[in-house]
Amino acid sequence: MHEVGIMQAALEQAIASAQADQATRIHVIRLRVGALSGVVPEALEFAFTVVRAGTMAAEAILEIESVPMRCWCPRCADEFTGDGLSTLCPRCHSPSPDIRAGRELEVASLEVS
Repeated sequence: MHEVGIMQAALEQAIASAQADQATRIHVIRLRVGALSGVVPEALEFAFTVVRAGTMAAEAILEIESVPMRCWCPRCADEFTGDGLSTLCPRCHSPSPDIRAGRELEVASLEVS
């Protein structure tokens, strides 16, 4: 389960950011997780309960925003939401070479005190 390593890295980033702002406690960590990131949100949630113990985020809540795959069709000059497997435009059925969203895996924001 590589989500433990990913969650550990995200927590370390969150702690460093909180400490840089002179915070002593993290209340909420918000992550953005793209459909194409290869990460299972439920596994991240489980990993968070393990890695947060004994840290300034020990009582924190993890909020995960799922980001769907979005592609751009140059033929239709329009953006569309993909299903995570196919980049075919639903209008013209051409494959899109331009994936604009869905690969995200980032700490979006924190609530600290």
